[in-house]
Amino acid sequence: MDLTFTTHDAQSDDARFAPPHDPYRALYLHVPFCVSRCAYCDFATQALPASDPAVDAYVEALALAARRAGRAGELGAIETVYLGGGTPSHAGLSRLSLLLYTLSTSMHLTPDVECTMEANPESLTGRMVADVWALGVNRLSIGVQSFDDAVLRTLGRAHDADAALRAIEVARERFDNVSVDLMAGVPGQSLASFTASVARAIAAGATHVSIYPLVIEENTPFGRALERGELQEPDEDKQAEAMEEAARLLAHAGFSRYEVASYARPGFACQHNRAYWSGVPYLGLGRSATTMAQTAEGRVRITDGVVTDRLDRRGMLVEDLMLAMRRTEGASDEDVAQATLEVPGVEACFADLARLGLVEHACGRWRPSERGWLCGNELYGRILDLDLGASA
Repeated sequence: MDLTFTTHDAQSDDARFAPPHDPYRALYLHVPFCVSRCAYCDFATQALPASDPAVDAYVEALALAARRAGRAGELGAIETVYLGGGTPSHAGLSRLSLLLYTLSTSMHLTPDVECTMEANPESLTGRMVADVWALGVNRLSIGVQSFDDAVLRTLGRAHDADAALRAIEVARERFDNVSVDLMAGVPGQSLASFTASVARAIAAGATHVSIYPLVIEENTPFGRALERGELQEPDEDKQAEAMEEAARLLAHAGFSRYEVASYARPGFACQHNRAYWSGVPYLGLGRSATTMAQTAEGRVRITDGVVTDRLDRRGMLVEDLMLAMRRTEGASDEDVAQATLEVPGVEACFADLARLGLVEHACGRWRPSERGWLCGNELYGRILDLDLGASA
């Protein structure tokens, strides 16, 4: 992976998107380093020792980009901050302190701003927890994936179940808001193993749980094993069964589903997640981080200074309806009616989705059904096809 990162990579490149865009309300900072790469990972990351000088150079450039964005007035309306990766905790406390101090002097990093940091169990320490909390982080997201050591070995994780439990315990010494990531459909993972992991996350005191079905991507160890015939594609029926069981266990424990993959206790839904699934403009800083800028006339996504997606107003309305179907609250009748004014066929599309059992209509809102949650690709695809029809 090319780790070269300049401050230009972080900018929205407004010259490509005139007139001036709406204010950014969410900020993402990408820290692309891990102690090792997992067997399923296709993210823009690289395994490097924490002592590697390339990590210093990258973090210093990232801090400078944040400072310049602040001076340019791009951070004045930020409501959520997310330090993701990679594994930000792998970068070490001194580098995280530099980033967080720079943010605190470049924007209003108050307790009202949700500030999440991703961490993995093998690199999260009590000292780190105390210091990043003091510097403005108020939410930790811990990459656990499973509490079954055999499953963790299959995934190529660098920690075991005991380390994951210790990390959650250490995190809860300072943080009320602790999220745990779990994965379903791992080769060799039984339903009993998966549900036991969900139960352990609940018992450990997580206030937020995100559950992802394994997707095997090309050019990963899993992808190459699949090509060689050494691994089978995940069984979608078994993954669906696991997701349904997780929903049941979490609901029984007082968690509510608020988007397709995430559950939270009352008051602990991730506002950064909500921003991404609500069409909120966001700024991405760091190699491979994406910025989404918009005006009333359209929306553009930019990665490393290159426009990767451009939508006119009709495309934006359609995308917003699709994003609404990733959230429990769905879309209102007013949202659908407004989109219909500019995109023919919206109301007919939702009527068809209801007949297919993918959405439900009640109390003036269109929401994904249980089948819609499980068949998201079909649901989202049918909505996005509206824009193709409008452009034809």
